[in-house]
Amino acid sequence: MSTPSRYSESMEYSNQENPGYLFEPFGPIGIICHTANTEFVKQVNQVLHDKRFRRQSENSSPYVHSVGYLRDDYLIQSQIIRFATGEGKVTLNQTVRGHDIFIITDVLSHQASFSIFGEEHWASPDDHFRDLLRIIMAVSGKARRINVIMPFLYEGRQDLRESRESLDCASMLQQLYDLGVANMITFDPHDGRVANAVPLMGFETPKSAYKIISALISVNGNLKLNKNSMMVVSPDETGVSQAVFYSSVLGLPLGIFYRRLDYSVSVNGVHPIKEMQFLGDSCVGKDILLVDDMINSCKTMIETAQFMKDNGAKDIYCAAPFGLFTNGIQAMQDAVDKGIIKQVLCTNLIYRRPELLCAPWYVDVNMTPFVARLIDAINVDESLAHLFNPGYRISDLLGQIRIGELFE
Repeated sequence: MSTPSRYSESMEYSNQENPGYLFEPFGPIGIICHTANTEFVKQVNQVLHDKRFRRQSENSSPYVHSVGYLRDDYLIQSQIIRFATGEGKVTLNQTVRGHDIFIITDVLSHQASFSIFGEEHWASPDDHFRDLLRIIMAVSGKARRINVIMPFLYEGRQDLRESRESLDCASMLQQLYDLGVANMITFDPHDGRVANAVPLMGFETPKSAYKIISALISVNGNLKLNKNSMMVVSPDETGVSQAVFYSSVLGLPLGIFYRRLDYSVSVNGVHPIKEMQFLGDSCVGKDILLVDDMINSCKTMIETAQFMKDNGAKDIYCAAPFGLFTNGIQAMQDAVDKGIIKQVLCTNLIYRRPELLCAPWYVDVNMTPFVARLIDAINVDESLAHLFNPGYRISDLLGQIRIGELFE
């Protein structure tokens, strides 16, 4: 049995006099992607196409007759051309004049390469960012508005200065603003306060929590989401805000790990842990939802999961918007084989290794419908508050589950 969502598309478009909406789209949508994330962007394009043509057939939107609102393809074809030296340029194969441009970039994509002086060079985040600047320069002065969707924020972990070091994230945002970018959309940033670097640019930070939670519930039908059976745990202080959100919307107890680091030593850019302390209720016999903003080398997740297992935890589920797996997936595979971790959930917002997608313990959370919905909403300057705060949708989802349990 299902309960109606408090927000539906028919409600969004039911009142044309609502001052929160424009009477016309800002301009025809044009979506540009890097070659590194083509498949993801193609899926977003298809979802957007289907969504808008469905509205036409249902006559559920006041905008369907606007010029450029309905198009067979919203993708703008572009090319990144490399010279033998490794230098590059971007060319557009069709006009973008008057368009509302959305550039979707995955700065962490690491499957693309190009030749430099006859030798193969794998594209790095720096290369992808430079290509993003090239795309912006190619459309500047012609597009009506430029929006950048960068799911993983480039240099986002360098959000404050601790010593004599560069502030790359702030500099990156200022470069985009100086080139005319109107809106930046990034998911679950390490610290959203980096927006202070560009106070006059739109800086939106949607969450992936609803999609992750719905995937967790969908894949694990017998999971008991109550305070006696499950708890949410943050593996360190940096993941506290995400863990607090999950704990609040799911109504589950919260546990936090405090890690005291030895800042006098650095091993491969990482400070070793001097002390690890768990703050929270007993985990004996409980399933654990281990939440962080990313899974990098897997070390933190596995250490935390091992501690919880040693203290009586039942099944452990790891959830993060971004599964980087910078050292490969073998460490996580070993943890699964030993029974330390049961399942890992990450989104498809960034490139995932083929071996990760094939792993039976990995759940790939599909974010393409949400990204398409964001593009659709921004194009008509719709309020994004209900999209960026998934609490009500999670409450509806849990309500449906609990009503269903009553009728079993």
